[in-house]
Amino acid sequence: MTLVVGSTGKTGRRVMERLEARGVPVRAGSRSADPPFDWDDEATWEPALRCAAAAYVSFFPDLAVPGAREAIAAFSKLAVEGGTRRLVLLSGRGEEEAQRAEEVLQRSGAEWTVVRCSWLMQNFSESYFAEPVAAGELALPAGDVSEPFVDADDIADVAVAALTEGGHARQVYELTGPRLLTFAEAVEEIARATGRPVSYEPIPMEAFASALAEQDVPPEVVGLLRYLFTEVLDGRNARVADGVRRALGREPRDFRDYSRKAAADGAWAASRVAGR
Repeated sequence: MTLVVGSTGKTGRRVMERLEARGVPVRAGSRSADPPFDWDDEATWEPALRCAAAAYVSFFPDLAVPGAREAIAAFSKLAVEGGTRRLVLLSGRGEEEAQRAEEVLQRSGAEWTVVRCSWLMQNFSESYFAEPVAAGELALPAGDVSEPFVDADDIADVAVAALTEGGHARQVYELTGPRLLTFAEAVEEIARATGRPVSYEPIPMEAFASALAEQDVPPEVVGLLRYLFTEVLDGRNARVADGVRRALGREPRDFRDYSRKAAADGAWAASRVAGR
């Protein structure tokens, strides 16, 4: 049995699908699952971990938030004591707070693997950026900093390899795409893939936060995006890493391939975005 914590998220859903395709018994870890799993309710952790030999661990909303390190310490201790030996942690690239959470996992006695990522390509199609992209204009406080956007499918492939194969214990994999792009360049790629105009507009952080609040985005997510745009997106991650190649023996997926597939699948169709 493998527990997938965050099984309804962008990476957790993909990890679930891949494990099920391999015939691996899987337990969903989410508030709507049976048994439920809730990071804010420690009493739900042990039932979700019961009989699990391995677990994919993604923390909501992010390992950078206060209390995340303590939660990972308590969860990993409970997991190891209950017989869950292999833990694969989704972590944040360039986030000092996330790396403190990694350290407590590494001291837990588990067979651990850390998967470090930053901005996902799917943020443009499966998250808060999808609606403005579909409407033809994405306004962000991103400036001209470059980012090696990573495909969530690559993250899931690496996580599943670490959960099911040998040779990945005690490894820290930094995952990126194969090249750097500014947010403006990423939007240009999407425009080419969709065949219609999509523009990028740089805006102040406060205007962005206000717009999110008007869309009823949860305050903790607004705070996380503020942190990511103002602190993490400062150039510290403006380099390509080799984690995908080290873990899987292949090159990571390119943003151009992602945007073409997402467009073909109707990711930015108005009806689909409205339904999401």
